[in-house]
Parts: sequence; C-alpha cells; structure tokens
Amino acid sequence: MAELVYRPVIGAALTFFKALNLRIDVGGAEHIPATGGAVIASNHIGYLDFVFTGVAARQVDKRLVRFLAKREVFDKRFPGALMRGMHHISVDREAGAASYRNAVEALRAGELVGMFPEATISRSFRLKEFKNGAARMAIESGAPLVPSVVWGTQRLLTKGRPRNFQRGVQILVRVGEPLRPSASDDPTEVTNELKARMEVLLADAQAAYPGIPANDADRWWLPAHLGGTAPTPEEAEALDRAELAERRAKREARAAAR
Repeated sequence: MAELVYRPVIGAALTFFKALNLRIDVGGAEHIPATGGAVIASNHIGYLDFVFTGVAARQVDKRLVRFLAKREVFDKRFPGALMRGMHHISVDREAGAASYRNAVEALRAGELVGMFPEATISRSFRLKEFKNGAARMAIESGAPLVPSVVWGTQRLLTKGRPRNFQRGVQILVRVGEPLRPSASDDPTEVTNELKARMEVLLADAQAAYPGIPANDADRWWLPAHLGGTAPTPEEAEALDRAELAERRAKREARAAAR
C-alpha cells in the first residue's frame, strides 16, 4: 500500500529526536521477521512507546508497524487523519470484534501489528495484567508473537505528568525471541509465557539503563521496587479505578444533559 503519510511522519519524528539528542539503544531487532506478519507486543509506560517500538522495526528492512489504538484518537481531527494515513487500527472498546478482525486480516496480509497487552499505560512502570488479544491474534493468524519492551520513554511523556522533552534522555528498546503458538495452544498459557519473557526483558533493560535521577524529585520515573517514587502497582490500580469512575460519571452527565 502507498505510504504517503507514514514515512514523512517517521522522518519528522527522527528529526525531532535528533534535535533533542535522544540516545536510542535498540537491542534484538533481528528477532522481528524481515517479511510476513507478526504481532509485536510491548509494555506501555508512556504515550510515545509506539514510536520507539516502531524505531526497532524500522531497523529490519525499514518495516512499518500498524498499531492498535483506541478509537478516541482516531476521532480527533488531526491525530485521526495521521492515524488513518498510517493505516493504524482503530479499537472500539464497545465493539472490539471488528478491531480484532482487522488486525488478523492485516497479519495474514503480511503486516507487523503492534499492540500493548496491558491496554493502558502502567503508572507504576511495572507490567500490569495482560489481556490475551495478542496471543489470540497470533494463534488465529499463524503469525509469530514478538515480545518487546521500552524503557526511558516515561521520562518524556506519560500519564499524570507534564511533558518533559528534555535533551539527552536515554531510550532503551529490547526485543526478544518470538513465540510461535500453534492453533491448538491455549491463549491464556501463551499470554502467561509472553508476560514472563517481557518481565525478563524489562528487568534487563532497567539494569542496563545508563540514566539516573538528577535528584530526589527526579526519582518519579523509577518504579518503587527500584527505589523510585512511582506509585506501587496497588496504588496505580487505585488511581486507574478512580480515573475510570470519573470518566463514567462524565459520560453519564453528558447523556443526561441531552
């Protein structure tokens, strides 16, 4: 398909990264297939995670990734035009079956499909519980399931923090060996294996990360178990529940006002 939008967007992003002197370190890109479909599953710690996962795929014959993203992004005029132009896949949480079918069709057509099994950003910067959609897509399409993680992206733009496009931030991307589930495999078991592999990749990335907090106030981007001040998984879950309740109340208020 024609890539009249995606490649110029990549060019603009790389120029922006260069201006910020971002130090992007990709390891394991050779595990991404050079041809054919594959599901690339990534952790989710910041709003720009998909960009850096895409940087890893680009190292393999400049491949492009079609990411699943919530419908609300597509509904916005300018972001939506970009998302459609890059042939990403809209996810309607109220009608997920169509999004799932579109992703499977893309995989069967030989596309790389990117997704976040956690579904939402992890405020604790640790892995949340996984949905099994990535595993089901890989099983149904026959495509490999590639685990990957990013680290450092939360320092730029994440949930609950002001954006901070500081210069010289280190970004690590790590890609692991693909899982190759068969049609007879249990999606739950495949998902558990995927998460276990991503836990190892994430721990390795955190251990290898060269950046350190500038001071105590800067320890917010480190998870609590590594001495940071990010919310614990339990605190993060409580914040997520409160956010969902607030959104639900706003939807109900809008509906009542009509």
